[in-house]
Amino acid sequence: MADNNVKKGGISVETEHIFPIIKKWLYSEKEIFLREIVSNASDAITKLKRLESLGKYEGSEAPYRIDVSFNKTEKTLTVKDNGIGMSEEEVEKYLCSMALSGAMDFIREYEGENEKDSGGIIGHFGLGFYSAFMVADTVEVLTKSYLGAPAVRFLCAEDGSYTIEAAEEKERGTAVVMHINEDGEEFLTESKLSEVLRRYCAFMPVEIYLTDEEAEQEEPKEGEEPKVPTPINDTHPLWQKNASDCTEEEYKEFYQKAFADYKEPLFHMHLNADYPLNFKGILYFPKIQENYENLEGKIQLYYNQVFVADNIKEVIPEYLLMLRGVLDCPELPLNVSRSYLQNSAYVSKVSQYIVKKVADKLTAMFRNEREKYEGLWEDIRTFVEYGAICDRKFYDRVKEAFLFVKTGGEKITLADALEAAGESKTVYYTSSPEQQSQYIAMYEAKNIPVIVMSKMLDDRFMQVLEQNEGGIKFVRVDAGTDALREGEAEEEKNEELIALFEAFSTEKQKLTVRTERLADATVPAILTVSEEARRMEEMMRMYAPDMPPMPTEAALILNTASPIIRRLAEKGYGDKADAVAKQVYSLALLSQRPLSAEEMREFLQDGYRLLTELV
Repeated sequence: MADNNVKKGGISVETEHIFPIIKKWLYSEKEIFLREIVSNASDAITKLKRLESLGKYEGSEAPYRIDVSFNKTEKTLTVKDNGIGMSEEEVEKYLCSMALSGAMDFIREYEGENEKDSGGIIGHFGLGFYSAFMVADTVEVLTKSYLGAPAVRFLCAEDGSYTIEAAEEKERGTAVVMHINEDGEEFLTESKLSEVLRRYCAFMPVEIYLTDEEAEQEEPKEGEEPKVPTPINDTHPLWQKNASDCTEEEYKEFYQKAFADYKEPLFHMHLNADYPLNFKGILYFPKIQENYENLEGKIQLYYNQVFVADNIKEVIPEYLLMLRGVLDCPELPLNVSRSYLQNSAYVSKVSQYIVKKVADKLTAMFRNEREKYEGLWEDIRTFVEYGAICDRKFYDRVKEAFLFVKTGGEKITLADALEAAGESKTVYYTSSPEQQSQYIAMYEAKNIPVIVMSKMLDDRFMQVLEQNEGGIKFVRVDAGTDALREGEAEEEKNEELIALFEAFSTEKQKLTVRTERLADATVPAILTVSEEARRMEEMMRMYAPDMPPMPTEAALILNTASPIIRRLAEKGYGDKADAVAKQVYSLALLSQRPLSAEEMREFLQDGYRLLTELV
């Protein structure tokens, strides 16, 4: 073609600024360029399909598809579609200028800043085509419009200079050929391209094929079957179907494929919100194996089946990020900033809708599938408690579905627990059924139920319950003796008996000794630490772990119903009184908390000595 038919120019923006910015700052991850180019190809096909449905295009026999191919020797990466294509006029309109709203503000804000600070940007301005310059120094576009206009070749260099000329292309559609620079050579391997395409384009609505051009040119070996090309994506993901058309097996298969989790999810929720929200998705409740397992889930955000990001807390409340699932929100722009999400009324409504649906699902299971719900409780307990702690609206919606597990394994509701507590509204709990078994036995002997609150979030959850349910109080079984006494008041003081046990008070654990008559005569003494003091101590330990431990204050209750304590009071043990008292104290200590190494050594030595003296 003669030079006078070649149009030349420069991109109409301050290219000495914008192209370096594109390379360095446009996206938080370099690999997103491939999502952008493939998304443009998908859009071109979607537009043509729309024209076809409106009767403005007769269509063709060839199926719609996107081909991604690479040539390592020539250092080219090509994305080709058979979509709507462009005329020369459209190339000039769409590729030769950048309509950047606030582009210079973006440049001033980010140019010269620390590169690490760009992590919050999710495709700031939607410069889809020009994202190719993150990995290429020259980009070539070969395109032919569906209307039959002559094909066009557009060639753009990284400095923004370009040429437009006629091309020989006969097929409708567009091919974007990226001439990869040194920094982008990692994208000239099948493994890397496959990884990126599966991450961002796994559910795009148009079939995508990946090809190694050099391998395609090789002759197949004798006896070797030619490879049948298969698309790398699923064009009809489960969330795009009606829930009534999906089987449980399909939900499980989708979960395991999307999240590479061999464990089956507990249950799922299929979301399909119509106008005005207009979004779809599936949320899964995963099974958490261990108490301290990483609780972070994985919510994948899509835009018309194109992957955008993981765990966007503006769309999903933080306390629901433990879930796993997909959300497809076509009302969001594909390239969306954090500030947009934070200030979007649509996003806020989506978030509220999801919270309501999760709460509705839990309460519906509780009401209609109580046995199944109770069977799942230990697995979903963390989700429910965390949500209730974080969000009062969520708390109010699921309050009736809170379950508490008694020491015998029976599950009761909050209403059941309050009914058992009576006028006192005091619910007794254990944080360690094994360690606190002596206390539990004393409560159960008086038909007072004890619930198990031993999970990571239980302490905070109980505080939230106390704040929201006026009057209710949670008290650990070793926090006092109000429910265990046989009499109403402290017994008449025996100063010598009290002094005998006060000798065990130390700087680390200060003892207040008193006598009471407890219902269980087999227990000579118990140690108690008030609920308030213990909670304060645990809070200090949590927020100031390096601070030296504060001295603890405990009450040692001597049970005057015990034959051992009565005999000590009557000086019946003679010169062995100190040894017996020490053993009683050590047993009380052992039933309340684990002994230190030194305490355990002394306890064993004292026990052996007493046994030796009995021989």
